[in-house]
Amino acid sequence: MARVVLDIETVGHPFDSFDEAQREYLLRYVEDEEERKRQIERLNLWAPTAELAAAGLLNADTNRGRVYYRAAQPESWTSEDGQTEFISGSEREIFEHFWEDLAHYDRFITFNGRGFDGPFLMLRSAILGVPAKVNLLPYRYSAKIHCDLLDQLTFYGATRKFSLDFFCRAFGIPSPKGEGITGLDINRLYAAGEYRRIAEYCYKDLQATRELFLRWSATLDFKSFEQAE
Repeated sequence: MARVVLDIETVGHPFDSFDEAQREYLLRYVEDEEERKRQIERLNLWAPTAELAAAGLLNADTNRGRVYYRAAQPESWTSEDGQTEFISGSEREIFEHFWEDLAHYDRFITFNGRGFDGPFLMLRSAILGVPAKVNLLPYRYSAKIHCDLLDQLTFYGATRKFSLDFFCRAFGIPSPKGEGITGLDINRLYAAGEYRRIAEYCYKDLQATRELFLRWSATLDFKSFEQAE
């Protein structure tokens, strides 16, 4: 079974790009300026109010991958170990390449992919008119096709949720947030034209998620144990 880790980074549309009815809807329950600011900062969480800044795939077995990202001009480069390609393109091009690559895999590994990455990818792709070639939201209570580590490590909500950063630290895995960048910084980095930093952050998320998956797979993936027997 071919297994791939996937992760995305998103950026919210400028608030002024929405028409009056949309702006009113987005701020309907906002009571003060501080809450208004927070709501605008959260626009990158939803496909109708945001766009893709980067999308990465990493083979869980070979550690080879690709990160597609938005940039001011076409460019490509590789990671220091030569294992991952970084390729810039338009949002539409990213989706087309992403779905084409993803179709070669049987199992998808994410962290909160059911709550964020999967729905965002599928709906945003539909908005752009790019057909999704893979259903990223199959039956939830099985990790056979989509292994969302947030579901698995909380036993489907039986225990408290922790962030990827927190789980990585708990398992002794280098955190992608270790250099001070978090998902909250993506809007700022994108506005500043720091596209490569966004791509590199996506790559580090992929690596951390892969390491966390390998630890989970070796200790808590009971179906794999049964097959091994």
